[in-house]
Amino acid sequence: MAANGTVKCPPPMKATSNGIFQGDDPLHFALPLLIIQICLVVLLTRGLAYLLRPLRQPRVIAEIIGGILLGPSALGRNKRYLNAIFPPRSLTVLDTLANLGLLFFLFFVGLELDLKALRRTGRKVLGVSQGPFLVFMGVALSITAFPVLARILAELKLLTTDVGRMAMSAAAVNDVAAWILLALAIALSGTDHSPLVSIWVFLCGSGFVILCIFVAPPIFKWMARRCPRGEPVDEIYICATLAAVLAAGFVTDTIGIHALFGAFVIGVLVPKEGPFAGALVEKVEDLVSSLFLPLYFVSSGLKTNVATIQGAQSWGLLVLVILTACFGKIVGTVLVSLFCKIPFKEALTLGFLMNTKGLVELIVLNIGKDRGVLNDQTFAIMVLMALFTTFITTPIVMTIYKPARMAKLEYKHRTIQRKESDTQIRLLACFHSTRNIPTIINLIEASRGTGNREGLLVYAMHLTELSERSSSILKAFQHLSQVSVRPTTAISSMPSMHEDICDSAARKKVAMIILPFHKHQRLDGHLETTRAELRHMNKRVLEHAPCSVGILVDRGLVGTSHISASNVDFTITTFFFGGRDDREALSYGALMAEHPGISLNVVRFVVDPKIMGDTIRVDMDDQNNNDTEDILNDEVFLAEFKQKRSKDGSIRFEERMVNDAAEAVDVMRGYSRSNLVLVGRMPEGQLVAFLNKKGECPELGPVGNLLISPEFSASVLVVQQFCRQLSGDSLNSLMIEDTTEGESDSH
Repeated sequence: MAANGTVKCPPPMKATSNGIFQGDDPLHFALPLLIIQICLVVLLTRGLAYLLRPLRQPRVIAEIIGGILLGPSALGRNKRYLNAIFPPRSLTVLDTLANLGLLFFLFFVGLELDLKALRRTGRKVLGVSQGPFLVFMGVALSITAFPVLARILAELKLLTTDVGRMAMSAAAVNDVAAWILLALAIALSGTDHSPLVSIWVFLCGSGFVILCIFVAPPIFKWMARRCPRGEPVDEIYICATLAAVLAAGFVTDTIGIHALFGAFVIGVLVPKEGPFAGALVEKVEDLVSSLFLPLYFVSSGLKTNVATIQGAQSWGLLVLVILTACFGKIVGTVLVSLFCKIPFKEALTLGFLMNTKGLVELIVLNIGKDRGVLNDQTFAIMVLMALFTTFITTPIVMTIYKPARMAKLEYKHRTIQRKESDTQIRLLACFHSTRNIPTIINLIEASRGTGNREGLLVYAMHLTELSERSSSILKAFQHLSQVSVRPTTAISSMPSMHEDICDSAARKKVAMIILPFHKHQRLDGHLETTRAELRHMNKRVLEHAPCSVGILVDRGLVGTSHISASNVDFTITTFFFGGRDDREALSYGALMAEHPGISLNVVRFVVDPKIMGDTIRVDMDDQNNNDTEDILNDEVFLAEFKQKRSKDGSIRFEERMVNDAAEAVDVMRGYSRSNLVLVGRMPEGQLVAFLNKKGECPELGPVGNLLISPEFSASVLVVQQFCRQLSGDSLNSLMIEDTTEGESDSH
C-alpha cells in the first residue's frame, strides 16, 4: 500500500546536454533551456517596445505585456508550449536568475538615489508626496515608479519644467517612503508564527540598517578616495562592493525581510561623488537591465492568469481596484497641490503623473503572492491595474497639460550682426562631456568683448542623453536638482535633443547657439566620430534654430586647459567669400577682436575679373534680385566694418585676388597656424560655386569641409546666420546623408 501511494518525483535537470547527435533534447537541460527563455523574452519585449514607441510608452509597459503574453493568459494556454519552454521544474532556475538580476538592479537604484538632493526638494514636495498616503489601500497602491515617471516626462518634454521637477522630486521621496513601508509590510506578513516573530523581524531589520549606516560609508569612502578621477577603478574594489551587495541580501533574507532590501540599503550608502559609483554602474548595469531584469517581468507574467478573473463580480473588483488606485492617488495629489497653491491644471497633471506604476509595484505584488497574502485572482487584478494606470498616463497628460512652446516667442537680437553694437550678446554654449569644456571656456573668454557694451551673457548647457538605462534617468534628476541661474541642462533622448536646445535658446533670447562638432581629434591629428547621433542632432538644430548657430570643431583652442584673461594670446582668422553666413562669422570675429589679447586676420577673396568676368555677367543675368541684394549687402557691410575698425591695430584686413578655387585653398593654407578660424556655413559668390559642396560633412558647407582636413590644425567655428526660412542650398546640405564618414575616419 505504501508503495502504491508513493509519488515519483522527476529527476532534477542537469546543467548541459551532450547534444542532439547523442540523443539529448536541449530543452530538457537547464542551461540551453534558460538560453532559449532569455532570447525569447528579449525578442518579444524589444519588439513590443518598438511597436509601442509611437504611443510614447516606456519600455516597462512592453515588458509587463510581454510577460503576460508568455504566461498562462495567452501563449501559455497551449500546454505543449508551456511545458516545453517554461516547464515547472525550470522555473526555479528562471526565478533565481531573475531575482539575482533584480537584486543588483535595486542596488543601482539605491546607488543613484542622492539623499542630499531629496533634502533640497522643499516642503511643497513633501506635502504632495505624503498627502495621498492617507487614502491608499496599501503599499502597492502608494508606489510611484520613479524611473518610469522620468521616461514619460522626457517623452513629453516636461522633465525640465516646473511640473516635471515637482513630480520627479515627489516620486523620489515616495520611493524612499515606499521601501520603508515595504520592509514593514514584509516583516508583518509572517502569519504562520507568533506575532512576536514580526516584531523580531522588524527590530533585526532596523538593527541591520543602523549597523550598515555606521560601518559601510567609511569603507566605501576609503575605496572612493583610492580611485582618482581619470584613472581606471581597481577591479578589487568593484568585486568587494558586489560581494557586499550579495552579503547584505543574504542577511536581510535570513532576517525574513527580502534580499532586495539589503541590496538597496548598500546602494544608498555608496558615496555618489567621484568616479567610483559611475564605474560600478558601467560594469554591470547593461547586462542586468537588458537581459536579467526582463526575466523578472516574465516571471510575473507566468504567475498572472487573466482567466482567473471570471464573472461580473471579479471584473467589477478589477474596475473597483483601478478606480480606487486612481482616485486615491490623483485626488489626494490634487488636493494637497491646491493647498500648496499650485494651479489646478498643473495639480491635475501631477496627480496623473504620480499614478504611474512599474517595477517596484511588481516586486510588491510578487512578494505578496510568494508570502501567500495575495491569491491568483488578486495578483492578476493588481498586475492589470498597474499596467492600465501606467498606460493611460501619457495620453491623458498630453491632453490636459500643453505648455506653451517657447520657441515661438519673438525677440529682437537673434544674430551677432546687429545695428546696435553696444547691446548685450547672449550665447548658448552646449557640451556633451568634459572633453568639450576647455575649448568652449576659452572660446567664451575670447567672446567677452569690452566694457563698452552691456556685456556677454553665456548659458552653458549640458546635453544629457536620457537613455533606457535607469542610471541615466536618475542622474538626469540629480542634474535638475543642481540647476542654478546660468548653467542649464537639456535632458532628452538624442532624437529629440534639438527641441530642448531650440526651446531653451528661444526662452533665453540668445543670439547664437554653439554646438560641439560630432568628431573629436585623435592623437595623430585626424578627426574621429564621437557618436553619429550627435551629427544628426546638429543638423536638426541648424534647420530649426531660432537664432544663429555655430558648430565648433575642437582641435584644442590653445591647449586643453582654461587660459586666464591676462594670458590670452590668440590669432583668429576669418575667411570672407560673401553672403549672410560670412557676414555673421565676421561680426563674431569683430566681437572677439575687442579682447586685448586677440588679433584678427580678415581675408576677403576676390575673383580676378579677367578670368571670371564673363561668367559673372551671365550668371547675374540668370539669378534673381536676392543675389544682387546680397552682393550690395556685402559691400555695405564691409565698408562699415573697415570704417569702424580702421584704427584698431588688432585687426588686419586684406583682399586676395584669386583665379580659381585651388588658389583660394593655397591662400587658406597660409593661415593654418591660426588658433581659430571663423567661416560662414554657406558662403556665396562665384568662387564658392567651384568648391565641393558635398564633401565629407555637407552640413559644414564647402569651406568648413576644407578646414577639417588633416592639413589644417586650427579649431574651426562654422557659423550660420539666423534666417526664418533657409535657402535651397543651405537646406539641401542638411538633407544629404554622408556615406563616406566611416571611411574618412579610418584614413
